[in-house]
Amino acid sequence: MRKITVALIGAGQRGVNYAGYALEHPDQLQVVAVAEPNTSRRHNFQALHGLSDELCFESWEDLLGEPNLADAVLICTQDNMHYEPTMKALEAGYHVLLEKPMSSDPWECIQMGKRSEQAERVFSICHVLRYTNFFTTIKKLLSEGAIGQLMSIQHNENVAYWHQAHSFVRGNWRKAAESSPMILAKSCHDLDIILWLAGADCTYVSSFGSLAHFKKENAPEGAPQRCLDGCPVSDQCLYYAPNVYLTDDIYWPTSAISDDLSLEARTKALQEGPYGRCVYHCDNDVVDHQVVNMEFANEVTAAFTMSAFTNDCSRTLKLMGTKGEIRGAMEKNEIEVIDFATGTAKQISLEIPGGHIGHGGGDFGLIRDFIKLVQEDGKGDGLTSAAQSVQSHLMAFAAERSRLDRKVVALKDFWEVNEINEA
Repeated sequence: MRKITVALIGAGQRGVNYAGYALEHPDQLQVVAVAEPNTSRRHNFQALHGLSDELCFESWEDLLGEPNLADAVLICTQDNMHYEPTMKALEAGYHVLLEKPMSSDPWECIQMGKRSEQAERVFSICHVLRYTNFFTTIKKLLSEGAIGQLMSIQHNENVAYWHQAHSFVRGNWRKAAESSPMILAKSCHDLDIILWLAGADCTYVSSFGSLAHFKKENAPEGAPQRCLDGCPVSDQCLYYAPNVYLTDDIYWPTSAISDDLSLEARTKALQEGPYGRCVYHCDNDVVDHQVVNMEFANEVTAAFTMSAFTNDCSRTLKLMGTKGEIRGAMEKNEIEVIDFATGTAKQISLEIPGGHIGHGGGDFGLIRDFIKLVQEDGKGDGLTSAAQSVQSHLMAFAAERSRLDRKVVALKDFWEVNEINEA
């Protein structure tokens, strides 16, 4: 099969990680161009992939303004910057791989799905969990009838207190208007997996949740705006920024606070940037815990819980069927299948790196699937589709609407309203 060429739009951590597949498998994928406004990141990526100056652009407009440079584009900009480059790329005839979430607006998600069908191009969303050995094993067990007919799903996204503070209190995803609601930004992965495992369209959604802890009324007495400004409880606070970012560990999340990871540069970042703020004195407004209940067309029900207040950053789930149960812990790569008739429990241990190192192999699994689809010019079958991605995103938007309005939302009606009403 022929090698595929790709241009990257947005050379942040996610884009760099996906493009890393080309470095490990140069016979399958080659990165030929990049668009990145941050000069340091652009130059670093240029050196990593050996790109010429004329194929390195400051903006996606400049890159897509050129005659087509590659077979496909990989779009990894911020959440609210996905729509325009995606539509332009599809119009230009590129195949597109788009980082999740598709958009922070439901109408835009629907329009992107329509445009990909009209353009007859591959349009894949980075729902990487579908490509993990963990979830593909569970899907296979369901398909084989290991627990009879699936009835209910319980799924937990354990965000972890430190991850919440980094990304959703201090970080880029702290404000819904600047990125997207947390149920979309953090958990469209999970709603997509629930949709996939349920095996039918989602019909109704309800949701509850709030920002309860990370707000100023919960600040310790005397806590300053910034941790380095003489915090009186620095020796007790779980979120004291120097203890998080000024250690010898410069990997994520520390690597996100500054392109220069010297101690001096990181200290300056805490003194001047968002990651040095007290978590109780930030401008965050996204939830720190939320539950979503779902009903599907095949009568499967699902309950999803997303919570900041966990120790580990992990995913755990339980699937209940007419003949048995499946229990799983993704980060431990452990699956247990319980048979009601025999009372036996079968343990499945997956001997692969798990957790958040490439999403348990899902990142590169996604890239492999995308390469195959592009090689087949979109005529093959992948694990997901634009239509499924739009639906799982609409589930997240509907959950947020339900949370705010305290009403059950019918997905069909919600889709129709957002399809005709541009926000």
